[in-house]
Amino acid sequence: MKKILRWFPRPFLIQMSLLFQPLLRLLFRGNTFTDPIDGSSYVKFLPYGYGEHLRPNALCPGTLSLERHRLLWLYLKRHSSFLKKPIKVLHVAPEQIFLSKFKKIQDWDYITTDLHSPLATVRADLCNLPFEEEQFDLILCNHVLEHIEDDIKAMQELFRVLKKGGTLIAQVPMDENSTKTLEDFNIVKPQERAAMFGQYDHVRIYGLDFFDRLEKVGFKAVAVLIQDQLEASEIKRFALQPKEKIPVATKP
Repeated sequence: MKKILRWFPRPFLIQMSLLFQPLLRLLFRGNTFTDPIDGSSYVKFLPYGYGEHLRPNALCPGTLSLERHRLLWLYLKRHSSFLKKPIKVLHVAPEQIFLSKFKKIQDWDYITTDLHSPLATVRADLCNLPFEEEQFDLILCNHVLEHIEDDIKAMQELFRVLKKGGTLIAQVPMDENSTKTLEDFNIVKPQERAAMFGQYDHVRIYGLDFFDRLEKVGFKAVAVLIQDQLEASEIKRFALQPKEKIPVATKP
């Protein structure tokens, strides 16, 4: 997996995955694991990760969702009203699994942006967004900030374009056993970044001070744990990380 991601551009891999999804869905169909995003079930999920960070039953073969995608969907569906009300939404680096579902929400004014992804409608640098101030009610920016050296600037831009009272959901890789973020911009080689930060194109692993960074630019941030409100059988069937939290930030 690591070599594939390094040898081929991510936009190419996204396009190729669209071709193979129907075959994977057929090959792995079963009744052991379920993706709550579309309700499809499989005999197993696939491992995903890098080196010692490889996680079993992480990647749904038919939808290509990961644990964080399934967790986010359950939060949006069961623990928020975002899917049910008319709002303007900015989706940064839109995940393939969500794109078609979000486009179909008639009450959403839905805009996607990314610097490289072929899935995005607006090509933009997260540190210099081409939007006026206070445009969006909800911003989804998941597993993006760990790729950006000047993450504070990116957070400031997200804060700028979010409406007062609006919500930012910003999932990131986080070591909850550490109070401080691990980052070293002198580490530039892909293999060294993978060893230090868990993935070849990451520039940090956030610690619990991620929430301090969000609040430094003006957000009010909390860590939301929904697994306590799920049955143990659901956590297993949906293949969720039992203690993974969702960072949710609001603009006062």
